[in-house]
Amino acid sequence: MKATHKTSEALSWRKLYLSRAKLKASSRTSALLSGFAMVAMVEVQLEIQYNYPRMLLIAFSVCTTVLVAVHLLALLISTCILPNVEAVSNIHNLNSVSESPHERMHHYIELAWGFSTALGILLFLAEVVLLCWIKFLPPTPPPGHSGWQAALASTIIMVPVGVIFVVFTIHFYRSLVSHKTERHHQEIEELHKIKVLLDGCERGLQAV
Repeated sequence: MKATHKTSEALSWRKLYLSRAKLKASSRTSALLSGFAMVAMVEVQLEIQYNYPRMLLIAFSVCTTVLVAVHLLALLISTCILPNVEAVSNIHNLNSVSESPHERMHHYIELAWGFSTALGILLFLAEVVLLCWIKFLPPTPPPGHSGWQAALASTIIMVPVGVIFVVFTIHFYRSLVSHKTERHHQEIEELHKIKVLLDGCERGLQAV
């Protein structure tokens, strides 16, 4: 029973440190990318005499707004939960892990992690493409214009990068889920072995 209790405590502390690492990574990534998006929106200079395509400007505005909103939401969640997790993780007491809100707030932590890494970075890639089109695309450009070629080149480069990013994200999460499943099976087998051992000891004491 002591071994089972120690295993449970070790698992709880592992979840605590993992949650803290996710919150820290989400906080740093969201602050960085949302800052870049705001600077890009402020610093982009639209020529008044040019008649930009309406859908291009709408897409850029919507992408920037959603990007900043997603990262700020992830930053809000990290800022609210991280101090409580940090306070418990700095206490060197095995029983204090139950005071951390990382178990109850697990879904919020995963939401912040997903917004900051998966959705947020994908929106940032789209932001770069749209910014290149606004920056280099002149009004009614001919197909051979250098600005049109530059915008098209950035799109051609970013599309496979986005596909690779999506494929890697799906593969990473599937591998992570598979690893967690294997770990749970191992823990169940260990608990079953401990139960069998305890049952054997109990029968031995009854025989005596």
